[in-house]
Amino acid sequence: MRISTELFSPFRRACWRIGLACLVGLFLSTTAFAANSAAVFIYHRFGESEFAGTNITIEQFEAQIQELKSGNYHVLPLLEIVQALREGKALPERAVAITIDDAFLSIYTQAWPRLKAAGFPMTLFVAADAVDRGGKSYMTWDQIRQLAQEGVAIGGHTDTHLHMPLADDATNAAEIARSNARLLKELGKAPDLFAYPYGEASLATQALVRKAGFLAAFGQHSGVVHAGEDPFYLPRFAFSETYGDMARFRIAANALPLPVKDVTPPDMTLRKSDNPPKFGFTVSQDVPGLERLRCYASNQAMAQLERIGDARIEVRLTEPFPRGRARINCTLHTADDRWRWYGRQFYVLE
Repeated sequence: MRISTELFSPFRRACWRIGLACLVGLFLSTTAFAANSAAVFIYHRFGESEFAGTNITIEQFEAQIQELKSGNYHVLPLLEIVQALREGKALPERAVAITIDDAFLSIYTQAWPRLKAAGFPMTLFVAADAVDRGGKSYMTWDQIRQLAQEGVAIGGHTDTHLHMPLADDATNAAEIARSNARLLKELGKAPDLFAYPYGEASLATQALVRKAGFLAAFGQHSGVVHAGEDPFYLPRFAFSETYGDMARFRIAANALPLPVKDVTPPDMTLRKSDNPPKFGFTVSQDVPGLERLRCYASNQAMAQLERIGDARIEVRLTEPFPRGRARINCTLHTADDRWRWYGRQFYVLE
């Protein structure tokens, strides 16, 4: 059985605006996973438009904070969400967590004062070497200590913010160890959570992060954190000037997971012989309307899908990815205007 690949142009345009694949679905339950899932957001810079690719404007950020204050959402500490999923505890409807990668000074001067005033917790993932080098665009350890004292959770992000798929296990293990040691020395506590630099992960890096004692690790692929997902490759919705409008923000904040298992290929690092990947997954729960699923790959048209049995989806790509980061996003629009989706980021070595 092949899933129809006809295009629904209004939905497709909306999906490209949020950087995700478009899918139209009806008759879907929107509550099945609401008690064990959360949307996690990632930011980098604030009010630094010279770095538009990683920056959010102050106006955009303030509008997003006002939306979160509307009463429809529950902004929780990231560690609280991770622990609830590990222990099988329920989360409130529309749970949200705010994370920021790196340690840019605008986090201290612009982001945290606004989040603190709103009463919203945040998690900061720090690459220690940039702070040690004392660049003018980065926070100091004194400023990071102040944030920690005021309740900001500090996570690991390697020492030098390297491309982990390009490094060997010894290098990556040393990066994690140096980062943990610096955070322990400066803040008095080793981190519980980890974020892969650039969101780039592999089975080997996942194993190293798990061995280092972290409770969970996060990438930069779009999707919803939920109880059935690998805790060492959790998704986050990234926001920037280009992808920071209120429509996209509301879609992400109201998102639901597309629960999957048996994902192929299991490794996110691709070599020439694996490219394009033979990507597929099995939907692990009853999701009505699955025939309306749509998937898109980076810089390619909507992918052709093949459905095997009731729940197995094979994504047929016709073109290889270029070297570097590449993504596949699969999404499903629900009857009451929420979205389920599953995303995956690859790193192409050759």
